[in-house]
Amino acid sequence: MRLGVLGGTFDPVHIGHLILAEAAREELALDRLLFVPAGQPWRKAGRDIATAADRLAMLEFAVSDNPAFEVCTIEVEREGPSYTVETLSEIKARSLPAQIFFIVGEDALEDMPNWKEPERIAELAEIVAAPRPGRPSPHETGRITLLRGMPIIGVSATAVRERVRDGRPIRYLVPPAVEDYIRRRQLYISS
Repeated sequence: MRLGVLGGTFDPVHIGHLILAEAAREELALDRLLFVPAGQPWRKAGRDIATAADRLAMLEFAVSDNPAFEVCTIEVEREGPSYTVETLSEIKARSLPAQIFFIVGEDALEDMPNWKEPERIAELAEIVAAPRPGRPSPHETGRITLLRGMPIIGVSATAVRERVRDGRPIRYLVPPAVEDYIRRRQLYISS
């Protein structure tokens, strides 16, 4: 089995995440793709983020119509900070004999040397880099595969949160069910 893993805060999940996931699924011939929301994102310590329950609910709404997509709660259920190396180790143990593809944006790829046990991450999964708007493409190496068919989408969770906070529309930036959830729960209203 070919298994994609797309981790992140997903605060909130938006169309860029979904387009990335579908492009990776298609280009890498993935059987399944796991969305893994961070429980306690160590790189975002001190920043207000939506609760894990809210982020999980939004992800469930966003992926519910794609049978190849699944929300994985490993990091949300784990106590303490979320580290990719621990998550991939656990997924690999649960999913043998799967070939695992860890999908990251170029910004995360640049920061990966600062992550916990980056060498082990590369042993556990093939690293797949996706382009980000306004960034030079990383170089493909033996350890990094580039998503070549990925359209560059200029949507970010930060921009979605700012638009909500400013009372501006987010239609077409997030799936309709996610937009409805954000409005009903009054997420991102205050900074």
